[in-house]
Amino acid sequence: VQLQASGGGLVQPGGSLRLSCAASGSLFSTYFMGWYRQVSGKQRELVASIVGGGTTNYLDSVKGRFTISRDIRQKMVHLQMNNLKPEDTAVYYCKAKRSPTVEYWGKGTQVTVSS
Repeated sequence: VQLQASGGGLVQPGGSLRLSCAASGSLFSTYFMGWYRQVSGKQRELVASIVGGGTTNYLDSVKGRFTISRDIRQKMVHLQMNNLKPEDTAVYYCKAKRSPTVEYWGKGTQVTVSS
């Protein structure tokens, strides 16, 4: 499985962006799919995830603002980000996890929130 993230960019505070992660190869609903972000010098953190029948989980600081969704048939995972804040600035990565020992990462996409 190869993952390609897109949709990042520069946006003003309060704005919105939609990140997309396109998968090549098999992608099943049983896979854990997650969006992570990383700021230079800090650890990568899990922002949102979706797994199984559609159970989602979010980082506390993005709850109510970000929404993760997936389209298994199109092999896509999206992260809708609304009311963006400067502290959301980071490189965002998507990950697919097939098992405890098999996971795939996409290249990151930069999100910059600044006026």
